[in-house]
Amino acid sequence: MHAEEISTDPDLLRRLLAGQFPEWAELPVALVESYGTDHDIYRLGEHLAARLPRIGWAAGQAAKEAAWLPRLAPALPLAVPVPVGLGRPEEGYPFPWAVHEWLPGEAANGTLRDPEEAAADLAGFVRALRGVDTGGAPERPPGSRGGPLAERDAGVRRAVAELGDRVDPAAVLRSWAESLAAPVWTGPDVWFHGDLLPGNVLVTDGRLSGVIDFGGLAVGDPACDLLPAWNLFRGESRRAFLAAAGADEAARLRGRGWALSQAVVALPYYWDTNPGIVRQALHALGEVLADGG
Repeated sequence: MHAEEISTDPDLLRRLLAGQFPEWAELPVALVESYGTDHDIYRLGEHLAARLPRIGWAAGQAAKEAAWLPRLAPALPLAVPVPVGLGRPEEGYPFPWAVHEWLPGEAANGTLRDPEEAAADLAGFVRALRGVDTGGAPERPPGSRGGPLAERDAGVRRAVAELGDRVDPAAVLRSWAESLAAPVWTGPDVWFHGDLLPGNVLVTDGRLSGVIDFGGLAVGDPACDLLPAWNLFRGESRRAFLAAAGADEAARLRGRGWALSQAVVALPYYWDTNPGIVRQALHALGEVLADGG
């Protein structure tokens, strides 16, 4: 998927474990199939998982999650990863990596028993995360999630040009213009997850049970955590999620802009390499364009 991607395999993980966490080195290792873009995830036995970054931009996630998830977890109503080991580069592998407790559940693609119940549960998670004290939070890099949408404008327009007739460029840019015109966030920076895609939301027995992949965790405009309104919910469940998350019209438009920008920028990059991401992005973009006005 990436020009500078690092390959991993079970043998590499076993060598890393033998040198750093020998107590886990004999556990069975199995690659977890997913269409994630920046980590390889391996299940270790019944109760653990190892996360190995495959690209440099993800190299700081292990330390970020180890530092912040234990502080955030007590305030959150859904399960989040529990870091139990922070690995170092070794055996020719260049990045820090992590071992977490295994969180059971399926991705939230078509697995929800009651979408309106799920909307309330996920909005409760978003509100709870916003309410955690931000003291000492990492600084948001310019252009990253949670800032003004205008910082994304050039990238969105470049991606639309690359996509050509694979999307409706006039409709995309019309929706994007509506989001850009929305009032910007002027409240205090709050915590956000930043990547609430269906693959990062876990479902057990039909009900939301956990949230994973906190690589985008930062503080800023909470509207970027409204992504599920267009990538997971629709109709009544969308309205229920936005209402329960406390989204006014300006936040709805900014959130819709975040959903559009994430989808549009991902499409040309992953078009030939990650069909799962492409399906997800096309679905979200279709929901955004159908939700005009």
